Amino acid sequence: MKFLSQNKKAIAIFAILCLLAANYNVVAFGLNSDLFGILFSLVLFIIGGRKTNFKINYLLIGLIFLLEFISYRLHTKSLHFLSLMLFVCLIYYLFTRKFSYISFICILLFSSIFNKFFEHLTTEIKQTLCYNVYLALRNFIPIDKIEGVNFFIKGAKITIDTACMGLSMFKTGFLIGAILLTLEEKKEKKYYGVFQIIGFCLIIVFLNIISNYFRIITLILLNFTQENMLHHTIGLLCFILYQVLPMLFLIRYFKPKIGELITSDFKMKVLPNIITLTIILATSLEMKNEQNYDLLTNLNKNYNKSKGIWVNKEVYKIETNDKLVYIKTPSHKPLICWTGNGYKIIESKEILVNNEKIWFNKMEKNNILYNSYWWYECGDKKYTSFVEVMFMKLVYNKPIRLINEVSVIKSTNHR
Repeated sequence: MKFLSQNKKAIAIFAILCLLAANYNVVAFGLNSDLFGILFSLVLFIIGGRKTNFKINYLLIGLIFLLEFISYRLHTKSLHFLSLMLFVCLIYYLFTRKFSYISFICILLFSSIFNKFFEHLTTEIKQTLCYNVYLALRNFIPIDKIEGVNFFIKGAKITIDTACMGLSMFKTGFLIGAILLTLEEKKEKKYYGVFQIIGFCLIIVFLNIISNYFRIITLILLNFTQENMLHHTIGLLCFILYQVLPMLFLIRYFKPKIGELITSDFKMKVLPNIITLTIILATSLEMKNEQNYDLLTNLNKNYNKSKGIWVNKEVYKIETNDKLVYIKTPSHKPLICWTGNGYKIIESKEILVNNEKIWFNKMEKNNILYNSYWWYECGDKKYTSFVEVMFMKLVYNKPIRLINEVSVIKSTNHR
């Protein structure tokens, strides 16, 4: 016991390293999307941590329990990876009594779960931004019409690509904001309150919307919607002008007010931490098991499974004379898959078919128009919300799938 007491920090570090090594595939998956952002957030957590009398360990343990429960039931690597990062923060807090609310927000933003959440809102964000740009420009330039993310100006079609949402700029803006707040705390030798941090985060979100709004306007006016050096340069300039410079200006009037706390005695309870580690280890073992998606279980008899082929273990394709049918795992949102393969989404909306809501998309590629109908399916019921269908999976543990039917409308060359 004396040995454990004298070397508890070294043992904790060794345990963390062993845990990360055991979850190598999950860690690699998580770092693959935002390696720099995640590592920088953890470094900022250590540098910008401050002593607090709040028992943050109970909040972190509660979040880990929740995330690991969902990860275990849904086999979700992104949530398990976030749990591992929170466990690192928990260990650091237990030994130092320091916690950084600013960096904690960055860790959440740079986790792959946020990327997934943002991806599922991709089309809605793009179309909302484009429509507001249309309202602003229609009285100044001759815009014939707008269809989704396509502007028709003097007979020519201008399409706004996915990059114009600025997801990378959104997260980079938060990281810069976190650096500015941390530097200001170090300079003033005081700390921001939680509501001050949330307020500054809301300002960053607003500035990001403004930045993307003017980015799209500039790209349309200059007709630089195709991805090239000028396209990216305009994006970077808008980010600096409408997001970075306003933050640099506002931080001068955004002063921390909380002095250094004198922390009370803190006796670490071992049992909750052992339970937390046990739960993480159990979920880690579950992540190593091969997942059975049961995509074709109780499939509607209208789909002839004998004519289909497996594209991969998460996608089954059935091809007929008049349409293609894709049966996928719910993570394969069609809008992301289609735009990733060069299709342009002209229109996206919910429609009613047989008194059930499904998604309808009109797409174009190589001057050919396509209709795409898709929905999530759990049991015999259709869903249009990813969150809702995953909640059904979480509660009832039934197989879920995404069905996408695609058919050709006509070639735009014959208009």
